[in-house]
Amino acid sequence: MSDPIRTRQAGTVLEVIIDRPKANAIDLATSRAMGLIFRDFRDDPALRVAIISGAGEKFFCAGWDLKAAAAGDTVDGDYGVGGFGGLQELRDLNKPVICAVNGICCGGGLEIALSADLILAAEHATFALPEIRSGTVADAASVKLPKRIPYHIAMDMLLTGRWLDVHEAHRWGFVNEILPADKLMERAWDLAHLLESGPPLVYAAIKEIVRESEGSTFQTAMNKITKRQFATVDRLYSSEDQLEGARAFAEKRSPNWKGR
Repeated sequence: MSDPIRTRQAGTVLEVIIDRPKANAIDLATSRAMGLIFRDFRDDPALRVAIISGAGEKFFCAGWDLKAAAAGDTVDGDYGVGGFGGLQELRDLNKPVICAVNGICCGGGLEIALSADLILAAEHATFALPEIRSGTVADAASVKLPKRIPYHIAMDMLLTGRWLDVHEAHRWGFVNEILPADKLMERAWDLAHLLESGPPLVYAAIKEIVRESEGSTFQTAMNKITKRQFATVDRLYSSEDQLEGARAFAEKRSPNWKGR
């Protein structure tokens, strides 16, 4: 049996491919393997950007493997490091993650996509939260989706399990770009190369500010930033990279980011 998760590193970019035919559904072992992969990505200073996609042309990811669950693959709340799929609850993941949706993206697969920072989708991609039909709750999507798209559209998806085509998903704003299927990964890699050329300490500060300020008032968040109470902001303001950015601007050249 082939490895259910394939990885490839090129420069500072890590590509992660879910490869569990036919639907790229995720069982307990796969979820835990993904957690270790994304934990190592988070902790490796040589890696700056991740891409996650699915193998094949039909499915990105169908979410939790219900056949495995029916056979007794229970989790008791322990999907491994980072929760389901390794991304949803991974603490301090302060690096950009791109999701390339290459087909059906439903249930936990959609929750994984929502855990990324940017979502690219093939023209034939479709999206749904069908958990309602199997008597369970799309827990992470119930938290995240109403904050990403209009409330009533999110509730429609959660309460009815209705499918969205890629154009509707793009219209509601949780897909950044729609690509021909044969151009999807090329665009994902182009975007990853753009991001890897950017300032990693600034990316880290952006992600921590956005994440930690979600439940704060504007002024509370701003006070924490100006007082350098976010660890990433404090590191950025004391870094060589911030000085390099100012020097590069003054010298009219491209900056050389070192991540320190």
